[in-house]
Amino acid sequence: MTPRNIFRLALAIAAAGYLAWSQLAPHHAAARKPAAGAQEPPPPPRKLGSLAFQPCTLSTAMAPTTVAAQCTRMDVPEDRAHPGGRTISLAIAWVPSRDDEAAPDPVFMLAGGPGQSALESYPGVAPAFSETRKQRDVILVDQRGTGGSNPLSCKGIGNASGDQQVPDALDDPATLRRLTAECRDALAKKADLRFYTTTDAIADLDAVRAAIGADKIDLVGISYGTRVAQQYARTYAAHTRAVVLDSVAPNELIFGNDFARNLEDALALQFKLCANEPACAKKLGEPKANLDDLLAKLKANPQPVDYRDPQTGAFAHGTLTRADVAILARMYAYQPIALATLPIALADALGGHYAALKAQASALNGNLGDSMAEGMQLSVICAEDADGLKVAPEMASSVLGNQLVQALQEQCAAWPHGTRPADFHQPLVSDLPILVLEGEFDPVTPPRYGKQVTQHLHNGRMLLLRGQGHNVIGVGCMPKLMAHFFETANAKALDASCLDALPRTPPFTSYSGWEP
Repeated sequence: MTPRNIFRLALAIAAAGYLAWSQLAPHHAAARKPAAGAQEPPPPPRKLGSLAFQPCTLSTAMAPTTVAAQCTRMDVPEDRAHPGGRTISLAIAWVPSRDDEAAPDPVFMLAGGPGQSALESYPGVAPAFSETRKQRDVILVDQRGTGGSNPLSCKGIGNASGDQQVPDALDDPATLRRLTAECRDALAKKADLRFYTTTDAIADLDAVRAAIGADKIDLVGISYGTRVAQQYARTYAAHTRAVVLDSVAPNELIFGNDFARNLEDALALQFKLCANEPACAKKLGEPKANLDDLLAKLKANPQPVDYRDPQTGAFAHGTLTRADVAILARMYAYQPIALATLPIALADALGGHYAALKAQASALNGNLGDSMAEGMQLSVICAEDADGLKVAPEMASSVLGNQLVQALQEQCAAWPHGTRPADFHQPLVSDLPILVLEGEFDPVTPPRYGKQVTQHLHNGRMLLLRGQGHNVIGVGCMPKLMAHFFETANAKALDASCLDALPRTPPFTSYSGWEP
């Protein structure tokens, strides 16, 4: 595994990123520019509170989706204890309501990761906000250290982008520490890495809230963004009106500790669909057993393979490794419709046909990491979770094993640690109206997390979406339900019966699809 792929593997199995794997490399948001030679004067800025915005377009690389928006920047102190020191220029986008008289409480969408950009990620989930935007503005703030807000990226630093083969992080922790130190030292030229935590980020959000003139705001946190939302709702409860937590990470969670177990549970649930389909079971056997057998085979003997590169269409030669398949299983599990294609690919691979898996792994590997600010992710984890990371011996033989936890322990040993409030890992106990959403098959934040969070919410309610994975606000009738929740600020009165019709995706028994 190359040094760069050590970082990628940590991101792939750690990041509770909220887009499907095919959307993991969004373009930076950019303002539309006039044609070459044009001398059009810039339009007059639109004001929201004290901030002046200019037209811009948000776009994503993996889909033809664009979103017209208004963009601006706002400076905040990097270290609020020393406001006269270095500042961070926050990238901010405003997606206006379609109603000229927007409700006074805008919706802030909080991105996942940690390490994803809100501006870059929004186009992928924009349809989920279509109903909400009939009455409310949507505000996007690139969290400090991501996207356009002084991004802390480790790509291209030292040997991290090289192609040298080096031992795995578990066998050579010194190499991982060295690469992390190189990243740290390069980023330290433009940032004090102690001040890129969730606690710093919610202070930024509240500064933006005040600047746009909103007394109260609504929050939509997705994956890691649910940690941000919970911390904001506790610290700034007086300025919080209503909250949606999509694929929630409880405040008590130590980032990394449960991920191997959660994936095992999710794969068992999803692969059980094959066992319940006679045609699938007869043709493909037991997918989980096939996965375990293939991982053991590849660990002992990585397989050379000729395949067609899915991005260029050209024939290529490569090697299918255990890490390739583990990452593939992890990321496909986010979206059950993607995981439905895995059982047949596993059966083919055990028959000696590796091209399909290698092509899929190549496509995924080409997109991983580009949407994550690795340095920001380490600033968050090392301040908030590192002292609670624990190796689970019983997970050693699982798909993910303990590699993530051990890699994070090594990285955090070399990374500057910020601070966290004493109550940071205490559950959110709140009277605010809070709607919690969970996917039945979520491999990252399983439904038990939603139940754990909801028991402390006096005006909270959890909805379980049948057959779904990670990030569910755009599924079925959820966009209408979310809009209605923000209209009424009453989770318990919400009629969610429209979710009862959600299907489970049957496993593919051929590359044409599932059995009729």
